[in-house]
Amino acid sequence: MTVSIELPAQILARLRAEAARRGVTIDEVIADLADQLPADHAAQRRGSLPFVGAGASHHGITGRIDELLADGFGRD
Repeated sequence: MTVSIELPAQILARLRAEAARRGVTIDEVIADLADQLPADHAAQRRGSLPFVGAGASHHGITGRIDELLADGFGRD
C-alpha cells in the first residue's frame, strides 16, 4: 500500500537518521513505529477504567453516607 504524507524537514531528517542507524528503509522505521501504537484506542479506553467501583465498598460508612449527612455529619 502506498501512502503519501507531507512531513516537516526536521521530522524527515530524524526518520532518515533513524533508518540509517538501523540499516533499514524509512518505510520500515515508520512501520515499526506504527506497530507500537495501540491496536484499538477506543477499546483500550473502554477496558481501562481503574477508578470504576472505587466507592463501592461493603465495609465502613460508604453505605450510610446519605444517613450520616442527613444527621448532620461534618457540620460544625
